[in-house]
Amino acid sequence: MLGLFLLVACQPVHHAAVPRPRRRLAPPGAAQWRSPHNDVTGIHKIKHVVVVMQENRSFDSYFGTFPGADGIAMRHGRSVACLRAAPGTRCHHLYVDHADVQGGGPHGAPAARVDLDHGRMDGFLRAGVQAHRHCSDPNDPECSNSTGFDTLGYHTRSDIPNYWALAHRYVLQDHMFEPVRSWSLPEHLWQVSEWSAHCLTRQASSCSNAIQAVGRRPAPGWTAGTGRKPRRHPSYAWTDLTYLLHRHHVSWGYYVKPGTEPDCRNDQALICHRVSQRPFTPGIWNPLPSFVDVQQDHQLGDVNATRVFMRRARTGTLPAVSWVIPSGLVSEHPPGRVSAGQSYVTRLVDAVMRGKDWRSTAIFLAWDDWGGFYDHVQPPDVDANGYGFRVPAMVISPYARRGYVDHQSLSFDAYVKFIEDDFLGGARLDPRTDGRPDPRPDVREDNPALGNLAYDFDFTRKPSRPAPLPVHPRTTLTH
Repeated sequence: MLGLFLLVACQPVHHAAVPRPRRRLAPPGAAQWRSPHNDVTGIHKIKHVVVVMQENRSFDSYFGTFPGADGIAMRHGRSVACLRAAPGTRCHHLYVDHADVQGGGPHGAPAARVDLDHGRMDGFLRAGVQAHRHCSDPNDPECSNSTGFDTLGYHTRSDIPNYWALAHRYVLQDHMFEPVRSWSLPEHLWQVSEWSAHCLTRQASSCSNAIQAVGRRPAPGWTAGTGRKPRRHPSYAWTDLTYLLHRHHVSWGYYVKPGTEPDCRNDQALICHRVSQRPFTPGIWNPLPSFVDVQQDHQLGDVNATRVFMRRARTGTLPAVSWVIPSGLVSEHPPGRVSAGQSYVTRLVDAVMRGKDWRSTAIFLAWDDWGGFYDHVQPPDVDANGYGFRVPAMVISPYARRGYVDHQSLSFDAYVKFIEDDFLGGARLDPRTDGRPDPRPDVREDNPALGNLAYDFDFTRKPSRPAPLPVHPRTTLTH
């Protein structure tokens, strides 16, 4: 298996020269329209989209030294970037950090403003140190469980060999941004609905934009599979993607690894007990059971444990759209181990590769937010909500371009856009056309700043053979 890794990792990296797609707008009041990207030759060869979402890493922290990527600028053997913990103190350069367990930094909306520092991208260390001084709980998105200095640490190929092997063999996206400039709960809402909001009632019209304090948290202990009703009204009354999928008879599954959540349900809390996570228990990483439309469409049964995904991957019975969500232990969310997350993701990818659906599958692998770790690229301002910071992201597919670094400006909105273009004829989560209007401020999938994932595929060539990787590769990670 080591020989396989060396063969994969040494493939050449090609730079992406991507033309800007032409944009067409739907006529006002149109019931449905056809996306220009729906006509990309071969897109419908993808019958299964699998979104694997890990936690809390910036692009520079994992791929800052990847050949051909927009990574860490170096001069005389050290990073050009040199950050200060406080004004007037000496600056600190980025450094190679082989630690398997890191602390990271605060990663809520307030911390994002500090890290960004009006585009100077120099607040990461300051935010990390301040978080450590003011709180001790590692699970609060406004806290850190280290001195804060490891926000400047980054990993190399020898630490995460499987991730680098996948990036060398398939597509690495070096301008993938979190869609919202905030923490895990808003981002996971964005993954499935293109919005995060605070709702006063079960009516979509009662929702208003929110990127930090989203509102009422799902009632703990509610297990929809037993038929018990929630103890309070669900938080999420706006429209999510599964509404369109259900209406168009497109199968989907949301797969949750049982375990614990890493974040406090109250994002401002300094101390909290770990909260258990189960497939039918609404939570930070499992928001779909709290969506009103999911309940009304009787789709709660499509939220299952990760073992169901593994079985379907092995037996070639994947739904058209899958979201795969980790538990805290394998999420790479500090204090989770990097090695545990890499092994978990490798198992998922290997299972798809060994199954009958591999030849028609696209795996979109990403990390949900930056976790407070340094990144040098200023996020574009596309609207009041984002984009957030860069995160690692890849496309893994038998049709993915080989050894390709995609420099397009992307966010997780591109995943929803690809799904809509592939399976829904270009229908959008658009209050004007989707039949279930809500007051969302814009239609992110149609933002002209957003690139097109279809360019990461070459549908003209024969699909590549699967190349599973060792679940426990040798690494230079230190415990």
